[in-house]
Amino acid sequence: MTAPDVTGAPPEKTGTPAGKNRRLHPAWIVAAVAFLALVGAAGFRAAPGVLMVPLQEEFGWSTTILSLAVSINLVLFGLTAPFAAALMERFGIRKVTSLALCLIGLGSALTVFVNQSWQILLTWGLLIGLGTGSMALVFAATIANTWFAKSRGLVIGILTAGSAAGQLVFLPFIAALAQNPGWRGASLLIAAGALAVVPLVLRWLRNSPADVGVLPFGAEEPAAVAKSPDSEDSPNAAIRALQVLKRAAKVRTFWALAAGFAICGATTNGLIGTHFIPSAHDHGMPETTAAGLLAVVGIFDIVGTIASGWLTDRFNPKVLLAVYYQFRGIGLLVLPLLLGSSVEPSMIIFVVVYGLDWVATVPPTAAICRSVFGADGSVVFGWVFAAHQLGAAVAALLAGFIRDATGHYNYAWLGAAAMCTVAAVISATIRKDPVKKEPVAVA
Repeated sequence: MTAPDVTGAPPEKTGTPAGKNRRLHPAWIVAAVAFLALVGAAGFRAAPGVLMVPLQEEFGWSTTILSLAVSINLVLFGLTAPFAAALMERFGIRKVTSLALCLIGLGSALTVFVNQSWQILLTWGLLIGLGTGSMALVFAATIANTWFAKSRGLVIGILTAGSAAGQLVFLPFIAALAQNPGWRGASLLIAAGALAVVPLVLRWLRNSPADVGVLPFGAEEPAAVAKSPDSEDSPNAAIRALQVLKRAAKVRTFWALAAGFAICGATTNGLIGTHFIPSAHDHGMPETTAAGLLAVVGIFDIVGTIASGWLTDRFNPKVLLAVYYQFRGIGLLVLPLLLGSSVEPSMIIFVVVYGLDWVATVPPTAAICRSVFGADGSVVFGWVFAAHQLGAAVAALLAGFIRDATGHYNYAWLGAAAMCTVAAVISATIRKDPVKKEPVAVA
């Protein structure tokens, strides 16, 4: 590979994506490494549902305790997201991403030594929560906005699907290792998956196009940067994130999006992602079989996310959100009738439809944030995503409590179905607020 020009010459200005002297624009290499990083970080997302039963059998811990560990993880996963961009701006994308992957690997590796319940809160909750929080959807948006002047929607869709791909890659192996040799082997696999990507990140994940002497992909010339009202006044991006939250909180649309996304998180990561396998186990289904069904969810999640991005460009995003949430609610309503010791065709239909709907809500939600909040849109989306993870945390904990109290998950599924209907109604009433010029100063 030819070394970048460091003589002070201006970046190449060309209408072709890769430039005259490049077969492949560096942005696509960065995107590929970012995708792998998201896959490596997603290993833990597949783990709790598979490892809950083995941990309970060995230590006698309650579902509530293990659900609390997942809830801590989900809370940190969400609350770290709005500040991840601040860390990347100050220290660089490469350093922050590498550290995040190391935290995930460390937390998962240390899990093999736990023998008391508080220790699982530290590993699953604190360490992995901070690591995965720095690898949230804001990371995908940062890569797309920094390296791409065009094809941003496609890139965000593909990178968002990286988490689904991670679940797809890891879940069957985690389930198999949890059976033989045991859950410790599965934890080490997650650690290895996260750490294996670190050398690639250090070598290929550059912080900006300027580092290699090029413009963002598709840029003809340096573009004017849209400025937020506090972009010049804030001493750092963390304070800016809090100022954006303060402004967004005055807008009704923000609360509508946050409420809907909180329910989205509750009905994906919180319930299905955490408790589907234990619930299927309660009905006599082998854990490896249930894990295979979640892997199918991961496959169709990728398809659904990309398709949703395509639809968002052509249809009203609030209508799409309402449809997605209502279909999800119908699926959860019938789920208690579908669970059994074997896999019936109706269950296959459920996992396919639920997979298509899993993160299909991301493109229309991000589109509304962008259209309503302008230059603040990506930061606002970070806060909306935090609501997503808070909803997931509450649902994971409540579902565990319901299981311990009643001996089954039926009330959790039915309650989630009702919440989806609420989310559909809220989404249908979202308006592009006429006060959008208040949070965004237009030059």
